[in-house]
Amino acid sequence: MKNNTTFKISPGIIWSSSIFLGLLASVPQIAERHFKPAEAAVNSAVTASFSLFVWYYNIYTLPKQSGNKQLNKSISYSRLLTTLLIGMGVMLALAYIQQLILTHLNFGPVMLMIEVRGILINLVFYMLINLLYQNYQNQQVNVELERIKADNLGAQYELLKQQINPHFLFNSLNTLKAMVETNDQHSVDFILKLSNFYRFTLESRRLDLIHLSEELEIVEAYNFLLKARFEDGFIFTNTIHEQYRGTLIPPFTLQLLIENCIKHNVVSLDHPLHIKLYAEGENIVMENEIKPKRFEEPSTGVGLKNINLRYDHLLDKHIEIISEDKIFKVKLPIIHEHYHN
Repeated sequence: MKNNTTFKISPGIIWSSSIFLGLLASVPQIAERHFKPAEAAVNSAVTASFSLFVWYYNIYTLPKQSGNKQLNKSISYSRLLTTLLIGMGVMLALAYIQQLILTHLNFGPVMLMIEVRGILINLVFYMLINLLYQNYQNQQVNVELERIKADNLGAQYELLKQQINPHFLFNSLNTLKAMVETNDQHSVDFILKLSNFYRFTLESRRLDLIHLSEELEIVEAYNFLLKARFEDGFIFTNTIHEQYRGTLIPPFTLQLLIENCIKHNVVSLDHPLHIKLYAEGENIVMENEIKPKRFEEPSTGVGLKNINLRYDHLLDKHIEIISEDKIFKVKLPIIHEHYHN
């Protein structure tokens, strides 16, 4: 769980409640016929000091927060027992100090009374602090869920914008117009692939994960459209083995990566762009030669951020981006069926 805040209790609450308990502990002595201010003051100071110790000790020994999203909502009885034992030791020391100050008191009964009072204070504060801590954790979980929901909605919105790319549709229609005007025999296939691509878009946009085999169908339709536009200026090589086709992938991930390659690199008959898709260890790798456009617009990185967000939110995994001198690679973690389930 990604938290930027830590659990805190106001020092004002800690000190005021401790002083209040100290004063409350001296009420019986104040009500006595022969009121002894010294005894009441020492008794009050002992109780207030012990209350301060209990506050800070229990806060300090709270379980440290980590990246684990599973919150433990049960009471730790071992920690409670440790707190009570240490509290009894501290209260015994405070009782001994009180005996040194008020030597006329009978140590046995006083010590017993102080120990019982200390156990009660310890129990109440332990339960109160744990209740406040659980409430704090629940609030943090809710904040985290809202953040993830907002990020996920943003990622889905960016994904939808990139899937239905107006520039891509405009270029595809221009290519189709040219094919029809020249009576290109592949114009019918082009129309079918274009309709298939947008059918995939409508069918897959609501899914979190699809099989790699389905994603490769989307890529095939998309690459056919690119091939009709760029001809031999665009070369795509897929060496993914059959054994990986049953694995899972967020929909349109590979299509977005290919679109990213086309956007940032020169694609021409004189300088063909070669894109390779292959498996390497526990990753699916998309690799292309770096041939930057002369007047390329500054990259916003939205496409890669989008893909990384989806892997992060759905699976707690991240993509790996490698940019070398002449090669650009994106490594996608392989998602097996059993992992998703």
